[in-house]
Amino acid sequence: MSTEEDVVDVVVVGGGGAGLAAAVSAAEQGASVLLLESQKELGGSTQLSAGLFTAAGTSVQRGLGVEDSAEKFFQHYMDLNQWLLEPGLVKAFCDNAGPTLEWLLELGVEIPAVVSASAHEPGLCRAGVEDVWRGHVPKDQGYGLVQTLDAARKKHGVEAVLNARVQRLLVEDGEVRGVVVDDIEVRAHAVVVASGGFAQNPALLEQLYPTVLEAGDDLFVVAAEGSQGDHLAFGEQVDAAVVGHDWGLLMPTVYFQRLHHWQSGFPPRSRVHVNPQGRRFMDEDASYAVSGGLIDLQGGPCHVVFDEKARLSLPAGYAHWDAEHVLAEAEAGRTLRADSLEELAGLMGVPADALVATVERWNTQLPQGEDPDFLRHVSLAAKGVSEPPAPIADGPFYAARIRPAELVCTHAGLQIDGSAAVVDRVGDTVPGLFAAGEAGAGVLGARYVGGGNAVANALTMGRIAGLGAARAAVARTTTTV
Repeated sequence: MSTEEDVVDVVVVGGGGAGLAAAVSAAEQGASVLLLESQKELGGSTQLSAGLFTAAGTSVQRGLGVEDSAEKFFQHYMDLNQWLLEPGLVKAFCDNAGPTLEWLLELGVEIPAVVSASAHEPGLCRAGVEDVWRGHVPKDQGYGLVQTLDAARKKHGVEAVLNARVQRLLVEDGEVRGVVVDDIEVRAHAVVVASGGFAQNPALLEQLYPTVLEAGDDLFVVAAEGSQGDHLAFGEQVDAAVVGHDWGLLMPTVYFQRLHHWQSGFPPRSRVHVNPQGRRFMDEDASYAVSGGLIDLQGGPCHVVFDEKARLSLPAGYAHWDAEHVLAEAEAGRTLRADSLEELAGLMGVPADALVATVERWNTQLPQGEDPDFLRHVSLAAKGVSEPPAPIADGPFYAARIRPAELVCTHAGLQIDGSAAVVDRVGDTVPGLFAAGEAGAGVLGARYVGGGNAVANALTMGRIAGLGAARAAVARTTTTV
């Protein structure tokens, strides 16, 4: 049997948010930790995100007089997901999300107790469709989270090896005893798999998230390049259960958007979303927790309809939602354009009378201050918008196809329990193996709860996994002969 000098306490596979949280939390317990990252830098998808973190009962909320609790968070989370998720796991997440946020604040993450109007302004914002606001926006976004966690990693002496893609787990007598990387065996008392999802692996998308194929050529991926699904191959070695089939986050975008919003830009405020019947069907500023599902239910192509004044109001400097770019799309015939709504309806293939009535009704409502049909004025107020949008009245008029097409994260992965231990197909935990983030499935469900759901899952379950791995390492050390 190997001597203690040959064995690291915990190996963490993946250096994104979940992996960094696992590594730091394990090291804080005195464990020796080795972090292996397949890419040339740490951060993964967390670094590419806004860093929004969903949590309840936090000091930031209390600083704003918001009364909340993990119990209320759990009830909302389960109800939105129609109780399709395992309650014990979700309760563990909801109970620990708040403490994990406080841990991050102690490490140096800055989230001021001020109202934020968006996922890009530090403070507390509306994350999704929650009853009280739970979206915690850190200073410097996801990059700031990663930098703070990486500083803590260095402080605790955790070695990080980059460009080190793990090939397989070391499994002996049904127990995980380390990993193989670059054909070298790295023995460990516990392994945390935090290698991200599989958004960048077309074959796995077809197998485990076939819904994305419906987006066709409009599909684009904003997840990190390391999201290759390595966790699924590791799981096969130990007969791990896989949950979350066909679940993930596809954010609605117009066909010409190919980047994150903060690069592509944002659509004009004066717009309506129209279904194949020519009718408005949703709050255009509804959270992507529900908006993708609303679009999918329309049974055909949906469009964003706006006018020339709205196009000209777009701020310059963005890649796609820019006045000149939209004009170029119209000149190329990809964005529909017509001098009248009736003519535009013909190009869209929707009833002209319905489209005209839709726009006329919208013009008499939201531009006057309220939206009694879909309550969009409430969503705008939550974003700090006090001035009503202008009517849609100045031709030419435009229509751009919209659908869920921006792939952010995948939710199918290794089943875990409330301690982030990996569960096999008969329901037993796999000794020595933990998983978190997109690799550890069961927290992210069919309904994305709102902005910050993925980051909160990654860091919270990553922290739980790191603590669990450190405990497992201690238990194995005391029984090593």
